[in-house]
Amino acid sequence: MCSNPITTAKRKHLIVMVGPTAIGKTALSIQLAEALQTEIISADSRQFYRDLVIGTAQPTQAEMRGIPHHFLAFLPIQANYTAGRFAKEALQKLHNLFAYQDVVIATGGSGLYLKALCEGLAEMPTLSPSLRATLNAALAEKGLPYLTQLLAEKDPTYYNTVDLNNPKRVIRALEVCLGTGQPYSTLRKQPTKEARPFNIITIGLTQDKPLLHKRINLRVDAMLEQGLLKEVEKLYPYKATNALQTLGYKELFAYMDGQYSLTEAINHIKTNTKKYAKKQITWFKKDKHITWFAPYDLPKIQTHIGPMIG
Repeated sequence: MCSNPITTAKRKHLIVMVGPTAIGKTALSIQLAEALQTEIISADSRQFYRDLVIGTAQPTQAEMRGIPHHFLAFLPIQANYTAGRFAKEALQKLHNLFAYQDVVIATGGSGLYLKALCEGLAEMPTLSPSLRATLNAALAEKGLPYLTQLLAEKDPTYYNTVDLNNPKRVIRALEVCLGTGQPYSTLRKQPTKEARPFNIITIGLTQDKPLLHKRINLRVDAMLEQGLLKEVEKLYPYKATNALQTLGYKELFAYMDGQYSLTEAINHIKTNTKKYAKKQITWFKKDKHITWFAPYDLPKIQTHIGPMIG
């Protein structure tokens, strides 16, 4: 995904830090940025939205420790922001940063957005708007489980990697499957690698499942203590927006609608977050160019990247 041959001709380096949710990417990327005296591009698509603070674990000013972060909390809740647009704007930002930095860090768990940044995306065919309208109507009438089951039938490969709680991505995949007669996953695998004028070094954070699951449980509990429920209550009028079809918010909206008790909603958040983490791991493990580290292994990471960045 995010890799290219390290060459001496390219004097600029993008360090890409990936891994599942709650693994500790934010904290470790800040420590690494401090050590390298550089800046961070956030590639977590949920953290793009300025109103999704607690539920997406946006770092506070204190946690950022003076490290400049880009593409963090910059969009209104109603905005639709694609991976392609992110790549275009992030590449321009990198061009500006590399005017005075030799190394920049990009971090996040949104594999599609990182792929777009590092490689570009496959060109998708133009499809009839009526098809999307039909799928949106099916979502409203029959619910997301109906669409995810349809996706499982049309494209089991993508079904096993996509965030099934994200109707925007499910509908996009079905739109392509139904409109072209081909699996979305097949079209996305078409050669797209675009040359980048900088070296890409990808490091991944990994941890044993029981420890990761414990981190997820603790994070959800901490979010609730920090006021996640109040944050969700403020966002309730916007619950139909694409940005809010995501972990932590959907489950608490369902609680507010009387579908779950609060305890049930919290348990659903924890369970769904673990499922999402599993899909993230599946996505990243396919990339054989990623070098994996424990989330506390900053010295080993520095030893690994040191010879490559000079």
